[in-house]
Amino acid sequence: MADNNSSDNESAAGSSPDGSSSRAEEYGWDPDGEHPDERPWRTKSDKPEKRGSVLREAVIIIGCVLLLTWVLQTFVGRQYVIPSESMEQTLHGCTGCTNDRIVIDKITYRFGDPSPGDVVVFKAPSESWDGAWMSPRSDNAVVNGMQDVLSWFGFAPPDENDLVKRVIATGGQTVECRNAENVGVKVDGKPLAEPYVDKALQAQDVAAGNILAATPDGQPNSCYGPDFGPVKVPEGNVWVMGDNRANSADSRFHMEDEYHGTVPISDIRGKVRFIIYPFSRIGGVGSYNPQQ
Repeated sequence: MADNNSSDNESAAGSSPDGSSSRAEEYGWDPDGEHPDERPWRTKSDKPEKRGSVLREAVIIIGCVLLLTWVLQTFVGRQYVIPSESMEQTLHGCTGCTNDRIVIDKITYRFGDPSPGDVVVFKAPSESWDGAWMSPRSDNAVVNGMQDVLSWFGFAPPDENDLVKRVIATGGQTVECRNAENVGVKVDGKPLAEPYVDKALQAQDVAAGNILAATPDGQPNSCYGPDFGPVKVPEGNVWVMGDNRANSADSRFHMEDEYHGTVPISDIRGKVRFIIYPFSRIGGVGSYNPQQ
């Protein structure tokens, strides 16, 4: 009796009477000894589940990275490329050269207004500022939409004409310049101290043929351009000028628009904080109050 029972047990643990695999083999159990409850549960669906898990994790990680990037680009800071030489020597930009890459701070002006001396990036407030600017967007509707989405995450430029200048005067102040006075730009009747204006560079601009910034004897004039003002800056606006004064189409050249050349604070995208490229020029961009 004992031998018969033993034979029956072996048959149950091994193969079915018709020679097919037992359920233990079908589900991956070891038919040679261990009870299925004593082994990890292995089924044929394990590998697909693992692949699905990896895919879900990848989607979650990418989604979190994109969300973080969007938050940073929208509320904290953004990268821009300097398009021209109007802010030299503070910021470099020119055709065919390695233009500065800068990062702006978007938080500061959520808690306060721009101050004289701040270097800011702003959206062109009127068509007068656009000049030869052309939208970077494709004429293809699908590609255009993709570019809009990419711009949310900083992978494409925004569809707007962004410029960079230095704040010279703020709301309520009056700005002007008279070459005959030979004292340079004045705010509320007081001449400014502007160490960020490179006089040697202005002389080069005049020598290159900028007659608007030249005296009759061919030297840079005190305004580094034609007379302007007086202009009283409206509340909520600022007056901006380039550091490369003789080569900057700044507030002076847009006094016929609806803002009289000034820039609404609502159009300012942020305060320039750092140069991040090229590596040889990495560093901070400071503010110097010319009215002090």
